[in-house]
Amino acid sequence: MAKTTMKAVVLEQVEGAPGKVWYPLKLADRPVPQPSSGQVLVKILAAALNHRDLFCRQNLYPGVTFDVPLGADAVGVVVQSGSDDNKDWVGKRVVLVPGRGWEKDPEGPEGQYAILGGTKLCSDGTFVEYLAISPEELVEAPRHLSNSEAAALPLGFLTAYRAVFTKSKTAKALSECHVLITGIGGGVAISAMQLAIAAGALVFVTSGSQEKIDRAKSMGAAGGVNYKSPSWQKELRELLPKTRPELDIVIDSAGGDIVEKTTSLLRRGGIITTYGMTTGPKITYTMAACLKNIELRGSTMGSKQEFRDMIKFVANKNIRPVVERSFDNGFAGLEDAFSVMKNGSQFGKLVIKIAQEDDSKL
Repeated sequence: MAKTTMKAVVLEQVEGAPGKVWYPLKLADRPVPQPSSGQVLVKILAAALNHRDLFCRQNLYPGVTFDVPLGADAVGVVVQSGSDDNKDWVGKRVVLVPGRGWEKDPEGPEGQYAILGGTKLCSDGTFVEYLAISPEELVEAPRHLSNSEAAALPLGFLTAYRAVFTKSKTAKALSECHVLITGIGGGVAISAMQLAIAAGALVFVTSGSQEKIDRAKSMGAAGGVNYKSPSWQKELRELLPKTRPELDIVIDSAGGDIVEKTTSLLRRGGIITTYGMTTGPKITYTMAACLKNIELRGSTMGSKQEFRDMIKFVANKNIRPVVERSFDNGFAGLEDAFSVMKNGSQFGKLVIKIAQEDDSKL
């Protein structure tokens, strides 16, 4: 007998100022959605956390609401089609496009853009057992990935793909570039490193943890420095090839003084691509950078076309997302996963296993 109800994870509203509040998680009973003629029903197998889920619980993310399930990352299996037009999807293992409203324009969204999970801007989230969705928002999961790895793929790798390929494009091929990726350990930074290495770039990293630098080197990074060192720029220059001791690209998530810190390391016309500003909501652009023709480029998550291109690249290069930990006890593991994320010690993604892979039926 087919299931008629399912579990979904939403936030419970309590009083508290943004940044001070910690909204509890609530396991809500919902009807299993019925796919319309233009939809299919996806049984979610695993979902992954992102920092935006943490920010939602702290009321630090725009448009937080209490009836839309959390989560933007997931892998699932299509178990039902709303019409014969989409019946070929049934049985396929799929990953969900994590955003809506951005088809293919490389300059930015064509309309109102929204990321899945926890806000008023989009009615869907991935911390659910089932989701009715258009096949246009699905891509078949790369076959070489486990469910946990596939769940870890969407948001972080899409953001990284745009930063590495779309926004850091130069006249020089990426395979000829020296690339610095700051803050290694976070999901997007690790993804960017994996993509850049797979494309043939010589990649260096920064971190506040020597253990994370060593992990990055074991994955193919050419070297790394601790950004807590007052002389990290000098230390990094010593790691660069003697034949050309300069960077072509910096991919950054910290902001702040990144331009000032890396201007002396970048070649003339070098690029700084930033996809976040964890040290504060602004970056100072210096006259020294201007005189060196250094470009500062902002980057966001990415379009549906970039998502498809990213999945194809990951499949072709046999890239495996780094999963720090998979929680096997379903939604009961979410609080533990959030605790790990709050601590900030992880290297890679945190994944919740929701169902077994052989669950191809309701």
